[in-house]
Amino acid sequence: MIAALLHATVPAVPMLTAAVALGILVAQLPAARPLLSGALAPGLKFSSRSLMRTGIVLLGLKLSLIDIAALGWGAILVVVAIVLTTFGLTWALGRALRLPGQEPLLLAAGFSICGASAIGAMAGATRAKEQEQATPVALVTLCGTLAIAVLPALQQPLGLSDVQFGHWVGASVHDVGQVVATAQVAGASALAVAVVVKLTRVVMLAPMVAVAAAVTRRGGGTGGTRPAIVPLFVVGFLAAVLLRTLLPLPEGLLAAADTAQTWLLAAALFALGSAVRVRALVTTGWRALLVALVSWAAIAAMGLAAVQLAL
Repeated sequence: MIAALLHATVPAVPMLTAAVALGILVAQLPAARPLLSGALAPGLKFSSRSLMRTGIVLLGLKLSLIDIAALGWGAILVVVAIVLTTFGLTWALGRALRLPGQEPLLLAAGFSICGASAIGAMAGATRAKEQEQATPVALVTLCGTLAIAVLPALQQPLGLSDVQFGHWVGASVHDVGQVVATAQVAGASALAVAVVVKLTRVVMLAPMVAVAAAVTRRGGGTGGTRPAIVPLFVVGFLAAVLLRTLLPLPEGLLAAADTAQTWLLAAALFALGSAVRVRALVTTGWRALLVALVSWAAIAAMGLAAVQLAL
């Protein structure tokens, strides 16, 4: 609720970004810590898992394959190449710097696909521990927030038209809400293009999560468990995409699903944010921060190069 009020008061702050930030803030309050690890722990665990997965399924209703196809195969292939390159670079750097557990994979998913939602999806498919999710969520939120401030300031110096700027934002900013907050500064045309390009990246969520789940299953999973070959929420996400593409769904239904998806993901991201300990992040998280900054700079540079060469 507080995140929604903050977003309503300051529209430039996406609700999901506010939810993560509030979770991190609450986790630093000494009086709140016993509650977070005690009475509230079951609810937070439910939010970070079940509500996250339900929100990801509803996210599929944002995606019409017809809208994405309208970009043209050239643009689609460029977006796919940017996603795969960023994912590979981030994962390899995270492994080289010996980040713990699934952190390299989660950072790679968050920075290349769709921010904290992708981190939650990848964590669900690979049985990543909650603490392994906390740092990637905090860092992808930090870098996405920086993008809201930095990218609009660079549009004029770089000589980008509104449409070019929209392509750049959609190809390089992490979370859908952050894309909207960044692109809307340049007007309706930039916003429309940015959202479609961004949702093209979101489509990559299903196959990449399915591959990660298959690899984890083959390796025995975390703690000896074997996740499903294709996680159920990924099947639901794909079904929602097909539903949106093939059927003329009422605008009221889509609006209700969008609202529900936002609130579900906000609750999930607050729960993940509440697992962040800033002191530990500052003292031991410099390697993850380095990976995040390199990944952020790399995807922004690749997106800009693609825009300047192709448009």
